Amino acid sequence: MQSVLLETPDGITARLGWDPKLPEHDRKRQLAKELVASRLSVEPKDVRVEREAPGTFGFHTQLIAEVGGQEVPFKLRNASFRAATVVALVDPAMQLGIDLRDAHPDENELHVMQRHSHLFAADESDLPKLLAHWTRVQAVRDADGRGARVAADHVRLDSPLVKGWIPDRKVQYRLADVSRDSWIITLAYAQAPA
Repeated sequence: MQSVLLETPDGITARLGWDPKLPEHDRKRQLAKELVASRLSVEPKDVRVEREAPGTFGFHTQLIAEVGGQEVPFKLRNASFRAATVVALVDPAMQLGIDLRDAHPDENELHVMQRHSHLFAADESDLPKLLAHWTRVQAVRDADGRGARVAADHVRLDSPLVKGWIPDRKVQYRLADVSRDSWIITLAYAQAPA
């Protein structure tokens, strides 16, 4: 698998990996091992990565890493799209959401974005603007933790697209575009509420 370290905001370390022949679950584990090994100055073979047990039906499980039988003091977050996966390592006190998309969406995906993106009823032809909006909305939904239970049009973004929030919560997420090659990658992050 090919992978690259992404240029991310302080406190977040992330890698993008892609390989159409490698299953998504294996990509996640390999990237997580690389991140944890680098942060803790150990060999990737010394890092054990598992999925957390689902809490309820529909719960999106995250990865848990251990070194020497001890859980690492970081949170791992991930997102996948087709043959690509992004895994990020953050401090446990940080909320992080990730969205990963192909820069050239197919017709079906484009239709879903246009249908749910209330900002683009007038001009549906500006694909970069639509992608920028959609990926930020999805990253905020992921960071919030409720995911698809929050309708996409309930997410609010400021006009320069650097902050996002959901009106029924007090937290505002900073938004970062860390796109690489033909992948649109957006992070939504904030300190977890006390």
